[in-house]
Amino acid sequence: METIVTQELSRTDLRWNIDYRPERCTMCGSCVAACTINAIEVGVERRSMTLSRAAYPDPAREHMSRPVIRQRVSLSQACVGCGMCAKVCPNEAIRPVRNPDNRFAMLTRCLGPAKRGGRTNLNAQRTLDHIIVGRISQMTDPSLDSERHTFDIRAPFGRILLPEHLPLAIEGDSLKQIDRTPPVNWIYPLIFSDMSIGALSTRAWEAIALATAYLNEKCGLPFRMCSGEGGMPVKLMTSDKLKYMILQIASGHFGWNRILRALPHMKTDPAGVLIKIGQGAKPGDGGLLPAAKVAPHIQAIRGVPKATLHSPPNHQGLYSIEESVQKMHLSLSAAFGFRVPVAIKCAASATSVSVYNNLLRDPYRICGGFFLDGVQGGTGAANEISLDHTGHPVVSKMRDCYMAAVRQGLQGQIPLWAGGGIGMTGNAAADAFKMICLGANGVIVGKLMIQLLGCVGNEQGRCNACSTGKCPAGICTQDPRLVRRLDIDRGAQSIVDYMLTLDSELRKLMAPIGNSSLPVGRSDALVSTDRAVAEKLGIVYAC
Repeated sequence: METIVTQELSRTDLRWNIDYRPERCTMCGSCVAACTINAIEVGVERRSMTLSRAAYPDPAREHMSRPVIRQRVSLSQACVGCGMCAKVCPNEAIRPVRNPDNRFAMLTRCLGPAKRGGRTNLNAQRTLDHIIVGRISQMTDPSLDSERHTFDIRAPFGRILLPEHLPLAIEGDSLKQIDRTPPVNWIYPLIFSDMSIGALSTRAWEAIALATAYLNEKCGLPFRMCSGEGGMPVKLMTSDKLKYMILQIASGHFGWNRILRALPHMKTDPAGVLIKIGQGAKPGDGGLLPAAKVAPHIQAIRGVPKATLHSPPNHQGLYSIEESVQKMHLSLSAAFGFRVPVAIKCAASATSVSVYNNLLRDPYRICGGFFLDGVQGGTGAANEISLDHTGHPVVSKMRDCYMAAVRQGLQGQIPLWAGGGIGMTGNAAADAFKMICLGANGVIVGKLMIQLLGCVGNEQGRCNACSTGKCPAGICTQDPRLVRRLDIDRGAQSIVDYMLTLDSELRKLMAPIGNSSLPVGRSDALVSTDRAVAEKLGIVYAC
């Protein structure tokens, strides 16, 4: 008998086990070829069997060797449960099975801080799930017909001035504009979140961009897409499709050299500029793009060598809210001739209201939006410890910001956009409607986009290999072999179909409360089934 060493790994220590049925297997090798993690391999199994091959009972012991598929017992090559092996197997001979008795989470700490893709297990319980629409217009205040009524589903991206601050003067019997007004774009109240070329594969990014253009030009819905940190292809920046894009500048400033060089050749202005101060999944921690994902085209777009790219946790040139406002006013707004709204994106935290108050008092009145990102926002560049234990749910912080503006009579001046967990349960329309009723002008979605493209990860620890560059769905990888798994046209069609449904569902939610325009701040339309949530958000408690 071999000596047992209790510290050695076994299959029972891993999060996922491979359920293999050799009697069904034809050894075609499809499962081994499809596994991006290399969690399975071809092995040989020695068997001893008692058989009777004669016409009469004549038992004989026979030994044979047989090729089989084996699971690797390794932390670095542990199965992530993506199910690609089961998808390609023609005989249903193999599949991953969740192991409830694993020690994987503890053992992986031995390899250093755990890194994984953007889903967390600890923050899956959402405040939005305890809120429902409770005010229904009926006889004295009739509701609307969601099929026949005209709805104005538009949100501002840009600074809205109070009437007394408008640069207008009376000249005779007419009004005369005496100064420049801040630019405002009226867009759909849902923005495709900032996921860069690099974090996403070129095909995934292209599918989202294609869907954005189709929704604008064929469906008449002014959706906007944020580029993410890392720049954009020059061909896109010099095309008329740039008007659907929000350019992001983050602390790493990746890709902005190419953007600046493309400025003289731009046929149209972008939809806006977003300065990312922080994001919900890793506040206080900069983004990280592993060297494995820095392919040649990423090097060209970002102007960097093949190396792990780390963004600083904050902008090195911004040390205060006042300074950041001045930088926006003097640099980014001026770069586009003060024709493009400039907004700030911050992580939801205890200081969010302070930041928002300072922006509201901005003497330049130039800030075009305040984007709040909550802890449930997913990212492939975050450490597990940040995903699970750092940040703040976006609902209460967004509500606090809105109420702070209401107390000063300044609500609506700087549009509030909220993200982080929107559409986590699959129904982004309901989540967006609730956020708008609580004070947001619109929402940001990112995780939903990659799920529509075919992401198999979930909140229970399935796959979540975004940071490894081995994404089995071809979404978060730069490996040409894996990227080819993603069909651009089908991915774009999935996004378009979902957004058309979302638009219809928004109307069906607005109609019963009697609103033909976005019900921003109409918290009277909501009730909560949780007393603590009701008291915190200032809405009615319904038992």
